[in-house]
Amino acid sequence: MLAIVYPQFYGVGGIARYLDSFLSNLPENHPTIYLITGDEHKTPREYSGVEIIHIPFTSSRFNLLSWSLQARQLLIELYDSGKIQWVNFHFPPLIPGLFLPKKIPIVLTAHTTYLGMSGNFYETKHFESQWSKLSIAIKSWMERRIFVQTKKVISLTEQGRQEVLRYGFNGSITVIPNGADIRLFNPDDRIEKNIDVLFCGRIERRKGSRAMVQLIQILVSKNPNIRIAIVGYGDDDAWVKSELSGLSNNVYLAGKVPFNEMVSYYNRSHVYASTSYYEGLPGTCLEAMAMQLPVVVWDFLFYQDLVRDGENGLVVSPNDFEGMSNRVLELLSNSKQSIAMGLNGRKILENNYSWQKLSIDVLGVFK
Repeated sequence: MLAIVYPQFYGVGGIARYLDSFLSNLPENHPTIYLITGDEHKTPREYSGVEIIHIPFTSSRFNLLSWSLQARQLLIELYDSGKIQWVNFHFPPLIPGLFLPKKIPIVLTAHTTYLGMSGNFYETKHFESQWSKLSIAIKSWMERRIFVQTKKVISLTEQGRQEVLRYGFNGSITVIPNGADIRLFNPDDRIEKNIDVLFCGRIERRKGSRAMVQLIQILVSKNPNIRIAIVGYGDDDAWVKSELSGLSNNVYLAGKVPFNEMVSYYNRSHVYASTSYYEGLPGTCLEAMAMQLPVVVWDFLFYQDLVRDGENGLVVSPNDFEGMSNRVLELLSNSKQSIAMGLNGRKILENNYSWQKLSIDVLGVFK
């Protein structure tokens, strides 16, 4: 019925985690799914009713081009033999989408767009893009080419839907959020909480890396004994490490952490905070909620319905560092409020963002 195309399945990024959670929670008697991916960092994986097909892959543009051509031929063979009726393509990366066979209907899962990643979606530009104007123009052209060939789009949030519409797409758009595997992310009250504030995600400007440093500096100035952990890596690593080098007594930089080790960091933390300016739907926030952590975030459309101010977390106007630092310290000093918000967050996850439900919703798009 369905072939999923994504070359970097064994990474630690958001799309890789999305696909792993989706495939781990498929309903019984689901149609056969073929996952076409690469073999870089390959680890043993098995999912009921899923055949994983590896095409040799390394992270380079030239290899991605070669990989895309091989994936195209494989898709044609699967379609012509009657094994698939749809292709489900996830971007970014974009290059494989340019080579998808036109005769096979495509459902595009648009996790992010370069309109959003460039910082140009909102009237107020909160960060400078890591790409030049020419690079953004080329990437946007590639996205438009893929949209033209796409029959249906799955977006993760209302913001994502609006971004897709801004590209002129006039097909069907279904909003189905990302989720968290509540069986995997299950809090353990026996574990000592020795981290006050947890930041996790890509260390990039669009993810608020510079804002994170500014917030941490304020938090430490207000509470010299605060314990902060940062889990993640990215293009802004060196700058962040340099700026926080004098706060080694307060801040622990964990770097790149395997997906299966994240539960430990959530279990040991009191509060999850994020200064991100752009996300599809932040998986780390979902995971933190599943682990009963109260969350503190900027007020952006991609958090709509997920973070409910005063219920499962606190929402602060973007770049209100004084307000955000006060909200974080407020939660740390009020354990009753923090525990109540954490419990509410877990309930919201179970009711609206559980992969056991979302997997059925995703499959429904292909009927």
